[in-house]
This record gives sequence, structure tokens and C-alpha cells, in this order.
Amino acid sequence: MRIESLREGAALALDQLRANKFRSGLTILGIVVGVATVMAMSAMIQGIRSSVMEEMEAAGPKNFYVARFNMNTVRFDSDGPPWGNNPKIEMREASLIGSLPAVKTKVVDVNTSAEMAVGRQRMPSVSIRGQDAGWANYTTGTMVMGHDMMLTDVISGNRVVIITESVAENLFGTLNPVGRSVRINGLPFNIIGVFRPKENIFSAFNKNFAIVPYTAAIKHLDAWDGMLGVFVVTAENATQDEAMDQVVTALRTSRGLRPMDDNNFAVVRQEEFMDTFNRFTGVFFMVMLSLSSVALMVGGVGVVAIMMIAVTERTREIGIRKAIGATKREILWQFLFESVTVTFIGAAIGMILGGSGAFLVSALTPVPAAVPFSAVVAALSMAVLSGVVFGLWPAWRAARMDPVVALRYE
Repeated sequence: MRIESLREGAALALDQLRANKFRSGLTILGIVVGVATVMAMSAMIQGIRSSVMEEMEAAGPKNFYVARFNMNTVRFDSDGPPWGNNPKIEMREASLIGSLPAVKTKVVDVNTSAEMAVGRQRMPSVSIRGQDAGWANYTTGTMVMGHDMMLTDVISGNRVVIITESVAENLFGTLNPVGRSVRINGLPFNIIGVFRPKENIFSAFNKNFAIVPYTAAIKHLDAWDGMLGVFVVTAENATQDEAMDQVVTALRTSRGLRPMDDNNFAVVRQEEFMDTFNRFTGVFFMVMLSLSSVALMVGGVGVVAIMMIAVTERTREIGIRKAIGATKREILWQFLFESVTVTFIGAAIGMILGGSGAFLVSALTPVPAAVPFSAVVAALSMAVLSGVVFGLWPAWRAARMDPVVALRYE
């Protein structure tokens, strides 16, 4: 098809839109909504994904987690959780892991929740993270006041605590909390630092938390050591596989497992967390894509309607063009290109709206929403495909017109 014909088809499509603004607006509305939805959802998922990747980078790509069970694959049934018979990770096992040649260090992790209070100021349910010394090296954020816990604090189970800026503002207002005391479940803890989490999708949901030595969490705050886990930092001169093999061998030997016995613990790569996230967002994206497809279908029906009207209104024009030598193929391509132009305009408007929505989300929330290039390609492809699919019948009807009958049309 010649370039002149393409230009003519686009010009005729624009003329149709200008001549019937209200009808055309309703026609492309479904296309706009469908494309804008896909663009906005893609931007949101891309932003959340980048936050997850940032957390993984901070934790270290070679590092992994040892736990009682793999939370990415666990399933519950009528007999209870399948990991119910797995023994908990003992503190001595955590120490054993930290002493392995391929392990640089280990960070024990156990969580609970508790009430925090200063005078009459109370926070009824604050997340308490029982951690090992050095936890801050693998967490996105900054210590803005004070310092991290010492190894002696962990060994002795000292009642020291690091609170986030949000907790500090709620309990102390503008006062410097470092060196002051806070009651956690009624027990006094000395505040040694204030931590500012890096803003992302996760910090937005949990700004109020405190970090205490994991030994203090178990000893004083009744944290359940049945869910104790160990974050393992691989030595610089070792690979992740080497470190994982050493950890598995050490734990199996420590627990007296025979060669044919399955592991009664889990060693979880960080990539598994990412795979779980991708599966979740994939399902979410497919649901949103299905909903946007409904809008595209509505827009497609409108495209069929407006193109059928255009064919009817221009019956004599079609007859004249055929009489002077236009082929069926030329007529077919002309109307198909008009249909694609209509859907392409709808897609362009949808892309602008979806991109603007992503910009607002990025500006007003911690989610770094950004429209991926693949979403732009997908939106344009959807527009072209919709134009071809829904414009095919009107174009085929125009191409099959008898020129004699068309010239007599009033």
C-alpha cells in the first residue's frame, strides 16, 4: 500500500472523528480505559518490583535464609502445617552456621509484637524485630541517631532497643530519645538508636517497629523461638552454593539425619522470594488485563459501529472510487487503516492518562512507579490489533460493494 494511501486513510479517519465528536468519543472511550489500565498497572508492578529488587540488593545477592520451613512453598491441610514436625532452629545451630568457613557472618531473626509506652503515651501494637548485631548492614535505611546494638548486648540479652523515627515522634515528639527509657510490655528498655527506613512500598505499610537483641526478645518479650530464622552472609571468597552446601551438611550432621532422610529445615535463596513475588504480581496483572479487555471489547464494538456508519455514509464515494479503478484490496486497506487510526488515537490518550497516573503515584507515594517500555509496546500493539480485528468486517463490507449499486445509493 502506498504512503499516499496511508496518509489519505489517516486523514479520512480524523475527518470522521471531527465530524462526529460525541459518537467518536464514546467509541474510543473503551480503548482509552483499557490501555490506561494496562499502563497504570504495569507502572505499579514495575515500581513494586524495583522496591523488592532494592531490598534484595541491600541484603546481598549471595546471601540466603535458613528457617524451620520454606514460607514460599508451604501449604496447609486438615492435618496442620506440613512443617509441624520440623524441629525449631536452635541458637546453638545458629552459632554453628556462623562458624562455617564459607559463611562470613550470620544474623539471627525472630519477631513478635508488644506495647510500647513512655509516660501516658502508648503504642499498643508495635512490631518488635529480634535481631543479631550487624543487622543494619543488610537493611535499607540509616541510623540517624545513636548507634547499633553491640555483640555484648546480644550475648547478654541486654534490654536495649533501636526505634524508628515514626515511633520516636509518637512517643517523644521533638525530644531526642537516645539515652531515654521506654517500656516494652511493661519492662524498661534503654533506647540506643533511632533508625530511618528507606522509603519504599514496604516502609509505607510498617513504619512503626523496634529492633532489640534477639536474645532479649526471647528472654524478656516472649518472642516464640519456634519461628527463629538465620540470615546467612556468604564469605567473599565463597560462592552461594558452597555456603549452602556447608550449612546443609552441618545441620544434617547436627540433627543426626541419615542419607535417605529429607531435610527437616529449609535453606531459602533470595531468588525464591522474587519468584513468589513474580507469581503473585503475575496473577494480579492477569486479572487487571482481563478487566481491561472488557473495556477494549466495549471500545471494539464502538469501532465496528462507527466504521459501519462510515461505510454507509460513504457508499457513493466507494462506488466512485471503484468506478475509476480502485481495487477491493485498496478499499479494504483504506477502511482498515481508518479503524486502526481510531484505536491508535484511543491508545495514545490512554497512554497519556496511564503515564500521568504513574507519575502521580510516584510523586505522592513511596512506590517508584515507572511505565516500562514493554507496556508501551503492548499498548500500541493492542491498539493496532483492536483496529484490525474490529475494523475487518466493515472494511470487508466496503470492499465487496458493487460499484453500480453503490453509485445509485441515495
